[in-house]
Amino acid sequence: MTHAPHRVRRHGDRTTPREVLPAGARRARWRTGRRPLVLALLVAAFAAVLAILTPGVAHAVGEAVSGTLRTSVSGPIEGIEVTVSTADGTEIDSVETDEAGRWSVDVPGPGQYTVTIDESDLPDGVTLNGANSRTVTVDTGRDQGVLIGLNDGSRNSGGGTVQWVQLLVDGLRFGLLIAMAAVGLSLIFGTTGLVNFAHGELVTVGAIAAWFVNVGAGVPFIPAALIALVIGAGFGALNELGLWRPLRRRGTGLVAALVISIGLSLLLRYLYQIVYGGRSNPFDAYRGQRAVDYGPFTMTNKDLASLVIALVVLVLVALMLQRTKIGKAMRAVSDNRDLAASSGIDVDRVILFVWMMGGGLAALGGVLLGLSDEVQWDMGFRLLLLMFAGVTLGGLGTAYGALVGSIVVGVFVQMSTLVIPSDMKYVGGLLLLIVILVVRPQGILGSRARVG
Repeated sequence: MTHAPHRVRRHGDRTTPREVLPAGARRARWRTGRRPLVLALLVAAFAAVLAILTPGVAHAVGEAVSGTLRTSVSGPIEGIEVTVSTADGTEIDSVETDEAGRWSVDVPGPGQYTVTIDESDLPDGVTLNGANSRTVTVDTGRDQGVLIGLNDGSRNSGGGTVQWVQLLVDGLRFGLLIAMAAVGLSLIFGTTGLVNFAHGELVTVGAIAAWFVNVGAGVPFIPAALIALVIGAGFGALNELGLWRPLRRRGTGLVAALVISIGLSLLLRYLYQIVYGGRSNPFDAYRGQRAVDYGPFTMTNKDLASLVIALVVLVLVALMLQRTKIGKAMRAVSDNRDLAASSGIDVDRVILFVWMMGGGLAALGGVLLGLSDEVQWDMGFRLLLLMFAGVTLGGLGTAYGALVGSIVVGVFVQMSTLVIPSDMKYVGGLLLLIVILVVRPQGILGSRARVG
């Protein structure tokens, strides 16, 4: 019988056999041994970022109602009196809008409140679009935003063909922002089979991180957005290394993983509320820009910048998937993971890259969404169903399908306000998803799967 060769290591006068491993096995053992170190460094880096950014920033405690009065022509409207009262008519407080058109009133607790503005204070040419009061329901620990419609006589508030052009442009911008986050969600599903209900929190972490760096630390917006992108990529890597990879190796089923992702979403969402607070806040230097007239539509410079950045980033992602080795490896793993592994592709490495890219894209999408609509602690969760609608509509597991489906959903959501109230526009996007799936179950760009 032959025995494996041994090396002898001396400890004083004792000898201990030590097995000689092949070079490949030694490298594998070394990689396995360093994973806890890498994971610990990622956790420490993320905790350090939170520790640095959190001090000195005031957070909202309790319940409040707030809003912004502005139009595309006048910009922010300052000095408008806003009164908040309880459902039985008891006045709580009366405040005036600031130079950014913003107002906020703390309320004594959850419940129904009525917000009223004085129409006589509005500037010439600006009228109320409806009644001068709104009744809202405030949940525990939430700053409830209040939308009071104003009509400034511009094309955006009128009717006819110009209005649908404006809504079409707004829908394209919104659809590109959805696509920015949905591409990562689709690639994660394609490479791992995971339906990640916590993907919306990757959107939120990017927006909140950028707000802390920009407003809390005083860093200009563009460097703050780049830092948030890196934090989002690191957070995605932390998700993969700390949770999903160990669960895959334990053989956790996809249904169990889906339930875990829902729990992770709840945990992160309310952690954001504790750290960030319940209020919605804009980035510095981007408080209430005036819209620029482009003929058939109007758009602020920050919205135009968001549209251009999203379009450029998505084109770069498409080129990466088609032209680079890692992009081809991602498509190979998405098509057939076992065949990709047998052909020499490091599947774990590819999945880690997908998580990092998905986290970075989601974080950038959150930053751009916060630039347009302000930063909120649950903004990613509110975008989640639209991301799923875009991914499913375009075709599950395909990056291009997520892009096309998200643009269709964004345009339809905005255009649907021509016939339904704006409060119900997200419902219209989900109804579109149902109709398309009845006609074409595999989605727009998905391939028909054979069952059985």
